[in-house]
Amino acid sequence: MSKKLILSLALSGLVLTSTAQTTVAPAIPRDEKIEQQIETLLKKMTLDEKVGQMCELTIDLLQKRANPFAGLNPKDITVDDLKKIVKRYKLEKEFKLGKEMPSQEVMMQLYMRIQGIENAKGFQLDEAMLDSVIGKYKVGSILNVPNGVAQSVEKWQEIIKRIQEKSMEVMGIPCVYGVDQIHGTTYTLGGTFFPQGVNMGATFNRELTREGARISAYETKAGSIPWTYAPVTDLGRDPRWPRMWENYGEDAYVNAEMGREAVIGFQGENPNLIGENNVAACMKHYMGYGVPVSGKDRTPSSITEQDMREKHFAPYLEMVKAGALSVMVNSAMNNGLPFHANYELLTKWLKEDLNWDGMIVTDWADINNLYSRDHIAKDKKEAIKLAINAGIDMSMDPYDWKFCTLLKELVEEGEVPMSRIDDAVRRVLRLKYRLNLFEKPYYDLKDFPLFGSAEHAAAALQAAEESLVLLKNTDGILPLAKGKKLLVTGPNANSMRCLNGGWSYSWQGDKADEHAGQYNTILEAFTNKFGADNIIYEAGVTYKQGGNWWEENAPEIEKAVAAAAGADYIVACIGENSYCETPGNLTNLFLSQNQLDLVKALAKTGKPVILVLNEGRPRLIADIEPLAKAVVNT
Repeated sequence: MSKKLILSLALSGLVLTSTAQTTVAPAIPRDEKIEQQIETLLKKMTLDEKVGQMCELTIDLLQKRANPFAGLNPKDITVDDLKKIVKRYKLEKEFKLGKEMPSQEVMMQLYMRIQGIENAKGFQLDEAMLDSVIGKYKVGSILNVPNGVAQSVEKWQEIIKRIQEKSMEVMGIPCVYGVDQIHGTTYTLGGTFFPQGVNMGATFNRELTREGARISAYETKAGSIPWTYAPVTDLGRDPRWPRMWENYGEDAYVNAEMGREAVIGFQGENPNLIGENNVAACMKHYMGYGVPVSGKDRTPSSITEQDMREKHFAPYLEMVKAGALSVMVNSAMNNGLPFHANYELLTKWLKEDLNWDGMIVTDWADINNLYSRDHIAKDKKEAIKLAINAGIDMSMDPYDWKFCTLLKELVEEGEVPMSRIDDAVRRVLRLKYRLNLFEKPYYDLKDFPLFGSAEHAAAALQAAEESLVLLKNTDGILPLAKGKKLLVTGPNANSMRCLNGGWSYSWQGDKADEHAGQYNTILEAFTNKFGADNIIYEAGVTYKQGGNWWEENAPEIEKAVAAAAGADYIVACIGENSYCETPGNLTNLFLSQNQLDLVKALAKTGKPVILVLNEGRPRLIADIEPLAKAVVNT
């Protein structure tokens, strides 16, 4: 065979391969009826309606006396704005503002303080604002939990029913409402909580992961919520990262397997027809989010293309094969390019190479970051242009409906092609048709008799039990024999907040002790197991109420040491308080000095010490581990 012929055949093979790649079968087989409905509706829609479908705003905007930060771009807030807000809420004595902008820490404290004030009032929809958001701007999606705290299932139904009535009345197109119920029904009071993602990964139980997602979908839908921002499959490979606990661990295979099962549990077996007991999944955060160079949230990564393809992309490939209907994008950047402006990863890898017809949504206000943080756009308008042209279909703005007017201008100016708008809107409408929202935009609680049931709780308990990891058990000290006296101590011993973690009743998980009174803390569980007469409780170290998650009160270690005199064993419950996202950033991985000192002092009593670790990421315990007879990671 001649060299020319060999070369010719080789080139032919390349051409055939290239052709095959462009004609890859749809990742989700299309439903022709749905596609026809989309095209019919699309032809009738105005440009205002189209750009509105691509906008997602927070429920805060629709609240009477809503969050005062609503409608303010974080980049543009001034000291005068803050002073007006502080005066309105009569907080001048707590927040004494000067001429300069306060620190981010103070800003967060102010936000949380005001949120608490608003929460106490209860949530009521503002009809005038609803008319503006949906009537004027034609917004197609609302997200988040009212008042920043879990609502009753009845309240969820009331809110979403009214939003859907307005959407259908104005446009004939339902709203798609999304929430972060990532480890059970965590934003619905009385719902079933499952362990956090890292615990579910520790079970290595595919069936249980699918069942947990199925139960979460059922109970989420009971509140008429059709879309959940889960599963989380970021590879947790940097222990400093504050979102370690949300995913299934560091392994690409485990994340892919668990992610696939969660998608099927959430959505059911047919992605073209999401059942009445199911919701749309939103895989996140696409991708490489869990390995920031700094270890801090929303900061840059440096991942090679090979690692991105082989490791970080792997879970998404598996979830797309399972029929995942949507994806949320990584908030940071990789090798200098923000993910929200990365055409290669958003359009080429995901939409074209996989022929995936699902929808891409931003994370919280991330288009703004393209100009305010990353400086690759001169202003919000140019940032929108970059993101939409890169492949973003829906912007979680979340407070600023200027997205709609600016995107409309970009289309009229020829900066964003109408073909890109139509593609994005098709994807949004396709999600809504697949969810059957046009036919049934809201539900009735009577159709969900198993909401918060004992049956669901049993599955959650099994998951919690299977997720526990025994790290050390010298001389077979565990299980502890009944009839022995136990000192239960440490800051995590008597806190539901610590057990539940973030995304539990509230974003930071700081409302858990207010709403989870029917469940047992570690102390209460030990008391139930061994009897009150056999339990001595002295915390020794406690977290500061109302402070930052890492803040502790003045230690009372001597009280715990004194209490140990009457105990046969010491159970030291140590670790972290709850946190979520950027507020969870830290500067080192060591446990607090107070907790280390507590364990060291207790070990000197000569009583056997069992460490119970309750933390969202692995903290360093090398100097106290040798002092313990057993170590259990919860």
